[in-house]
Amino acid sequence: MEKDECIFCKIIKKQIPSDIVYEDDKVIGFKDISPEAPVHVVIVPKKHITDLNCLKKDESEIIGHIFMVAREIAKTLGVAEDGYRIVNNCGRQGGQTVGHLHFHLLGGRMLKWPPG
Repeated sequence: MEKDECIFCKIIKKQIPSDIVYEDDKVIGFKDISPEAPVHVVIVPKKHITDLNCLKKDESEIIGHIFMVAREIAKTLGVAEDGYRIVNNCGRQGGQTVGHLHFHLLGGRMLKWPPG
């Protein structure tokens, strides 16, 4: 998928409305439109990277930044103390439905294991 057609790229460019809970120069975090938990935020790098397999070594610092952002979002939304989950789906069989690297922050209820 071309980044011009990517729904997350359109959200980043504010071409599609979203409920943004965090934004800086590298990432954006917004509420999932089909939440799987009371707190369900999607955290997306602003640079279009298709999936984890496409991540280049010189882009790898974004992963650490995303996890630091996830920690702050979890605190802000009140799930840090009780716990939360960070999920990345990679590829079709991994459950990835949008071809743009992203992480889900889920919390606000007891999460089950195994997830899938």
